[in-house]
Amino acid sequence: MAQTYIPFTKEMKKDYKILIPNMLPVHFRLIVRVLRNYGYDAELLETTGPEIGETGLKYVHNDTCYPAILVIGQFLHAIKSGKYDPDRTALVLFQTGGGCRASNYVSLLRKALERAGYGHVPVISFGLAGLEKHPGFNIDLPKLHRMVYAVLYGDLLMTLVNQTKPYEIYRGDAEAKSEYWSARLTDDMAKNSIKYPRVLDNYREIVRDFASIPMRRCEKVKVGVVGEIFVKFSPLGNNNLESFLVSEGAEVVIPGLADFCMYCVYNGIVDTQLYGIGRAKRAVWETIYKFLLKKQRDIIDIMKEEGTFRPITPFDHTVSLCEGFINRGVKMGEGWLLTAEMLELYEIGAENIVCTQPFGCLPNHICGKGMMKPLKAARPNMNIIAIDYDTGASVVNQQNRIKLMLAGAARKATEAPTPEKTHV
Repeated sequence: MAQTYIPFTKEMKKDYKILIPNMLPVHFRLIVRVLRNYGYDAELLETTGPEIGETGLKYVHNDTCYPAILVIGQFLHAIKSGKYDPDRTALVLFQTGGGCRASNYVSLLRKALERAGYGHVPVISFGLAGLEKHPGFNIDLPKLHRMVYAVLYGDLLMTLVNQTKPYEIYRGDAEAKSEYWSARLTDDMAKNSIKYPRVLDNYREIVRDFASIPMRRCEKVKVGVVGEIFVKFSPLGNNNLESFLVSEGAEVVIPGLADFCMYCVYNGIVDTQLYGIGRAKRAVWETIYKFLLKKQRDIIDIMKEEGTFRPITPFDHTVSLCEGFINRGVKMGEGWLLTAEMLELYEIGAENIVCTQPFGCLPNHICGKGMMKPLKAARPNMNIIAIDYDTGASVVNQQNRIKLMLAGAARKATEAPTPEKTHV
């Protein structure tokens, strides 16, 4: 069956609804707000449940990458729900344009849409690799600039929630703060231009606000989460892994989305070194990389200044950690970043790590599961379990394996108990 490439035109921008799949609720709500500021009628899909995967399996082969099944299932579930007019709806897929099979999602989605009778629905490939052209959906520097701050705000909120939720005296305080700031920041980004002094003030106020939450500081097992980007972050993709870990008494530690963005930029620099690409292109990549590093370091400095929370790890330090373990030319999918993040987590005390991977994900099997033996040999206290996520995977089996890891970690922690402290 021939697939039809339908560009998103300037005329479509006037009256089309643009649906976006959910991966990181806080980050993506802010990104959606940025798009709305520029005249796009964008909406974030937050549907969950087994029917999402079931819908995907109706139109995608079951050997397809699990995130593709879920994302395509979420799109088709939305279109078939009757809530949206298929003749006035477009879909957006975020793409890195790398060698991972995720770069085939657009083709898979178009094929699934044609099978379901919606082949006329435009599919927009959102990425910097320039895989396709859509005249009505252009991402220029002002939009990218705002999206950078959406990612940074999202990382800060995610980090603070994860460091607060396990210790809050009044359940729900951390999530309530996150919801408040998500709404406030979306309004702020809609009404005001991005002025950096205001952004820095927002960072400081956010950190102070979370620090005001009454907390009971006691020793908790820190559990790091790494893996394929969708199942690492998405509650739909990892069966609400974060909530499960918190319910089991753990503190969840997850490296942010900005790290993955900088990883993609850093890979551009590596390409210029490996393949002899021109100096001008390298200068562009290095400029973007230094810009992002500076923005992340400003958040780190503010967190250190306030003093309550463990700061985010600087990305340039994360890069250095994989030296001697894996070459930075290994960059399909999450590549060397997956190994570096496990070392980062170990360094900050999250010795217990869940490596989330879609079943059959080659980059993750090499850079995640495949690196477990050399990492454990070098860091004997590192405890890594690789969890496969797939439509046929048993949630009970996944959770039992994680519970076993947590039980062992808890026994180890009791050898040196820490007195309980209360912060109000």
